[in-house]
Amino acid sequence: MRAVILAGGAGTRLRPFTTLIPKPLVPIGGRYSILEIVIMQLANAGVDHVTLAVNHLANLVAAYFGDGRRWNVKIDYSLEQSPLSTIGPLTLIKDLPENFLVMNGDILCDLNYRAFFERHVSCNADVSVAVYRREVKIDFGVLEYDQQLRVRAFREKPMYSFDVSMGIYSINRRVIETLTPAAPYGFDDLMLDGIRAGRQIVVHPFDGFWLDIGRPDDYARADEDFAQIAPRLGVPL
Repeated sequence: MRAVILAGGAGTRLRPFTTLIPKPLVPIGGRYSILEIVIMQLANAGVDHVTLAVNHLANLVAAYFGDGRRWNVKIDYSLEQSPLSTIGPLTLIKDLPENFLVMNGDILCDLNYRAFFERHVSCNADVSVAVYRREVKIDFGVLEYDQQLRVRAFREKPMYSFDVSMGIYSINRRVIETLTPAAPYGFDDLMLDGIRAGRQIVVHPFDGFWLDIGRPDDYARADEDFAQIAPRLGVPL
C-alpha cells in the first residue's frame, strides 16, 4: 500500500506550540511526534511507501524522518511551493499507484487502515471517506418558527450529531488525473465536484478512537492521556 500524508499546514490552531516547529512534529506524551505515530501505524498496516506532502518548515520534517528506514518504510517528499489545500498537493506526485491512502498528518485513531483500503478497492470507488459521528452542543436556546414568525418549537442548548470526515481517504488515481496540476483544490471541492459529476464516493463509518490533534482540546487530551491511549494506537510506550 502507498500512503500520502498531508503535512504542510502551518498549524495555526496549535500556536504557540507550532511557532518554531511544524505541527507534525509536536510531541505527544513526551515520547513521539504526532506524525511518527501515524507512520508507525501505517507501517504496521502494511504500507511500505509514504510520501509526505510538505510546505511549512519542510526542512525540519525532512530532517526528522529522513528516508524512513527507521520505521521500515520508504519515505519521500513532495514540496508545495505555495499552499494547495487538501487535495491539490496530490497533483504534484507523478508516481501515484492506481489506489492509495491519503490522510492528514495530525490524526490519531485506531482505524484498521488495511481493511479501509481493501474495502475501497473492492468497491471500485473513486473516493472513500472515513467518517465519525461527532456530537456538537449548541450553547444557546434554539427557536423554530413558521413563515408567520410564530414560534413552533424551542430547545434549550440542544446536542446535534453529525457524521464528519476523519481526514482519512482512499482515492483512485483517475480522480487526480482530472485536476489542474499545482492548483489549489480542497476536500470540499473534491466532494462537491464529485457529487455533481456522479462519481462513486463511499463512506466508511467508524466508531472507534479518533482525535483531530489540530484541535487544541483534542491535542491536550492526547498528550495528557497518552499512557492510556498508546495501546489502542498500537505503539510502544
